[in-house]
Amino acid sequence: MTTITDPPSESFKLSMLIYDTRYRSITFQIIALICFLSFVGWLINNTAQNLADLGKQPSFGFMGEPAGYDINQQLIPYNSQDTHLRAAFVGILNTLLVAVLGCITATVVGVVVGVLRLSGNWLVARLMTVYVEMFRNVPVLMWIVLTMAILIESLPAPSAFRGDDPEATMKLFDSVAITNRGIYVPGVEFSRGLPAMPVGDAFHISMNFIVALLVFIGGIWLSSIIRKRADTIQNQTGVRPRTWHLRAGVILVPLIAVLTILGFNLQYPELKGFNFGGGIYMRNSLIALWLALSLYTAAFIAENVRAGIMAISHGQTEAASALGLRPRRVMSLVVLPQALRVIIPPLISQYLNLTKNSSLAIAVGYMDITGTLMGITLNQTGRELETLLLGMLIYLTISLIISGVMNLYNSRVKLVER
Repeated sequence: MTTITDPPSESFKLSMLIYDTRYRSITFQIIALICFLSFVGWLINNTAQNLADLGKQPSFGFMGEPAGYDINQQLIPYNSQDTHLRAAFVGILNTLLVAVLGCITATVVGVVVGVLRLSGNWLVARLMTVYVEMFRNVPVLMWIVLTMAILIESLPAPSAFRGDDPEATMKLFDSVAITNRGIYVPGVEFSRGLPAMPVGDAFHISMNFIVALLVFIGGIWLSSIIRKRADTIQNQTGVRPRTWHLRAGVILVPLIAVLTILGFNLQYPELKGFNFGGGIYMRNSLIALWLALSLYTAAFIAENVRAGIMAISHGQTEAASALGLRPRRVMSLVVLPQALRVIIPPLISQYLNLTKNSSLAIAVGYMDITGTLMGITLNQTGRELETLLLGMLIYLTISLIISGVMNLYNSRVKLVER
């Protein structure tokens, strides 16, 4: 009688790291990792040694020194005696302002153009095609400079608003002044406002804005609850109740009440001397950058929207039309919700591109983070490595936040398979 036993396991040998398929891939990955880390270590050590030889030890202490320069567009108070850190923060806010305004405008224009490109009207579809091809095939820097030139050359100077018979007049009931220096719009004031909350030694947060924002967010939350309840009733009965007045009420009524309690009023711009004073001043560099980036990015978003719509089976449209839905309702209720799973991923890339393209603001004199921290601060302090590393970290952080928010939204709107 013979007994069958498992063969004895082979003892481990160093040659197995190369010739045994169980270990070979891990071996090469470890070797590649060691080589990469060695190269990074050599690069850092070599950079630090060269900086030490030049007498420039890596340090960020310069961020606490007085900046000594002015910034033409400010969202928070700033003067030339503030620190480089505050100047950089002002630049970051200016970058975020362009990014937020640009993404919103580009999305609205891109969706409209993308839908109209598929219009049955031959003239409308061809005009949208011309728009897309024209903006996509010209560098965005040229559009920024061209828009700036148009604003400077075509709009009236502030002096044109002076006199009994002025050449130019203010718009919207004498509340908005559009000039070749920029646009002046009414500003917000609170006669019974809450005191600002200090954050550190240099920053203050407006509690009026915080309270109004919290009330607005609460209204949006209540509106979403009303919408979900309407969805439930529609699923149970097939009839959707009219809720727009309730949703508008829970958003607007509490917000108006809070603003009234805080003494909300508008400060209108007025012509004082050779320029306007009061209100909110939006420089022509901001307007040019905002419009150029929005229209340029909208051309790419339009193609993403068109591709997403075309990815939906035509049978979906025919089925919705057979139920009696009008074309506009078919697009908003049937086609676009399904097309979002195709539109959102490339849309994230377009938002990131717009945010990074805002660094071209230096071409028209708009002081964003590139113009402040990586521009004037770099030239004044000579800290090239530190300022560039900080700038790269800031752009990386903004891009990761945008990607995270959009990926979260994408996970909520994607189709759930059953």
